[in-house]
Amino acid sequence: MAAGWRREVQRLPEEAPLPEWVAQLDRLAFGAPWNRLAPHEALWVVPELAFARWARVPAAGEAELLRIAVAPEARGQGLGRVLLEACQRDLAAEGLVHLFLEVRPSNHSALRLYEACGWESCGRRHRYYTDGEDALLFQRLD
Repeated sequence: MAAGWRREVQRLPEEAPLPEWVAQLDRLAFGAPWNRLAPHEALWVVPELAFARWARVPAAGEAELLRIAVAPEARGQGLGRVLLEACQRDLAAEGLVHLFLEVRPSNHSALRLYEACGWESCGRRHRYYTDGEDALLFQRLD
C-alpha cells in the first residue's frame, strides 16, 4: 500500500487555499490549525490522510519542517515516511539541502520516523513548548 501513497503525494500550488481536511487534521494533531501558507511556505499532502508543512529559505539552501501529521486511521503503515521522503526529494531538487525540525522528546513515533529518514539530533531548546516540555532539534544535511 505504501507504493500507492507515493503516487498520491502532492505539493499544493502556492496560491491554493488550504483544504478543510488539512485544518481538521491540524486541529486534531496540534490542538489548533494554522492559517493559510505564508509566501515562504510549502505544503505536501496525501489527500485526506496526511500533510507536511515546510518553511523554505532558498537563499540559504535551508528548509524547516513546521508540521507533519498523519490521520489516526492511517498511522503505523509507513505513510509518514513516504510523505517525508517525498518532501526531502522535492526540496533537494530545489537546492534546499539543509533541513531542520524540532520535536517533543515524548513523541516517540516521530523520533523513530526522523531517525529512520536520516535525521540527526543537533540540540535542545529547554522548556520550549507552552506546557514546559523541551524541544529536540534535528537536522538532515544532503
